[in-house]
Amino acid sequence: MDEELRSLTERLRAEAVASGVPDAPAVFDRLSATVDYDALAAVLTEPGQPLWARELAACRLGAAGDRRAFESLVLLLNHRDPPRCASAAHALARLGDPRTARAAAALATNELRVAYALYPVRLLVELRAPEAVPALTTTLRRRLDPHDPYRRVALACVEGLGTLGDPRAVPVLTDALAHPALAQAAVRALERIPGER
Repeated sequence: MDEELRSLTERLRAEAVASGVPDAPAVFDRLSATVDYDALAAVLTEPGQPLWARELAACRLGAAGDRRAFESLVLLLNHRDPPRCASAAHALARLGDPRTARAAAALATNELRVAYALYPVRLLVELRAPEAVPALTTTLRRRLDPHDPYRRVALACVEGLGTLGDPRAVPVLTDALAHPALAQAAVRALERIPGER
């Protein structure tokens, strides 16, 4: 079990116990132990399932490469709770669904949900998909307003563009040099782009 899955399991076990539903711990144990992917997929569509159960099922399916988890994982990637976003991003990166990068790019560039764009940005960098550089460039450009409150998203874009090393990012990274909170990261990112040293 990798560290992300271990952290997910511990967090969701605590949620199940804290729910106060008498059989929740037993349901949790069953879902975390089963190798029946059809049973896990059923949790995603059955009405009345608690969020912790849906997240556990979706992340287990995603880590196993079962594409039935895709829609649930995308919803979790855009959740207000950062640990849920992190777990969903981890599972989506392992899912291997060709729709993932497109969905992450749509979430990263959605100005109405920019407060939750951090994990979609990080996922795009991990996937190294064709959508990554255009989405990160667009998102960063919008964050360069001096009064923009989403500095963590901006910093993730700068760092991600450096990791990707694509020359198309040079103009927006050059503009980021003028922002004190981003300047050092922008210098490092530009140094990683061929021809920009």
